[in-house]
Amino acid sequence: MKIVKVINNNVVSSVDDKECELIILGRGIGFQKNSGDEIEEDRIEKVFQLSSAANSQFESLVKEIPYEYIKYTDEIVKEAAEVIGRSLNRNIYITLTDHLHFAVERYRKNIVFQNALLWEIKKFYSREYAIGLHAVEMIKEKEGIELSADEAAFIALHIVNAEMDADMTKTADIPGMLRDMINIVKYSFHVTLDEDSLCYERFVTHLKFFIQRAIEQSYYPSEDCEFYNVYRKKYPKAYACARKIRTYMEEKTGNSVTDEEMMYLTVHISRVIDKNDTEQ
Repeated sequence: MKIVKVINNNVVSSVDDKECELIILGRGIGFQKNSGDEIEEDRIEKVFQLSSAANSQFESLVKEIPYEYIKYTDEIVKEAAEVIGRSLNRNIYITLTDHLHFAVERYRKNIVFQNALLWEIKKFYSREYAIGLHAVEMIKEKEGIELSADEAAFIALHIVNAEMDADMTKTADIPGMLRDMINIVKYSFHVTLDEDSLCYERFVTHLKFFIQRAIEQSYYPSEDCEFYNVYRKKYPKAYACARKIRTYMEEKTGNSVTDEEMMYLTVHISRVIDKNDTEQ
């Protein structure tokens, strides 16, 4: 494998068999090297592929940020992929590396950012938040500074964003939207939901994917109006609540909610309320 471009002492680019550009990381891998030189395989620590636009962003980033921060991000991404059970969008190497460096710089300048959605992130994205806490511990060990729980939540949002492959500004809205929709259910039925129940967990999971489909504009298509009408009549109270959520979602996203989505939403609301009633 040959070097196409030396980005800095620790990062070079190459191409694979299909002529797709690869980013190759390794301490000293580009030191005193030139285009066309063979890559020393024993120095390779990480190889990945980004889009053409992302490659340009990454090149600019690594020229300004110490190599250690890319390594921090790599450790976080590895843990996240293992815990969540799926690979993450590679752009997280750009966004999270930049965030970690910025967070440390802010800390050293005594500039504190509060995360307004800390409570919601801890509640609805507990796995990602736990990874964020581990990342904060790693930064403490490596850099000798103690970032806050707010920063752990910011890191968690980067992971959620990479899971969904969505725009970070849109992903940041999700915890608040989850809170609002669950509150709609609580206030519609005047109940306190059992948040430790499996049914509640399934409901929250459904809402997460419901929001994701809304953001990606990939709602379930309306194919079977007969079942939709059956569930609407069978669960009138749950359907009325689902209509409130549909109105909320359409106002937040500007996209119409399909009848198919309404059917599934009605069923999940009915289940979580029925389960809650039987355990009171």
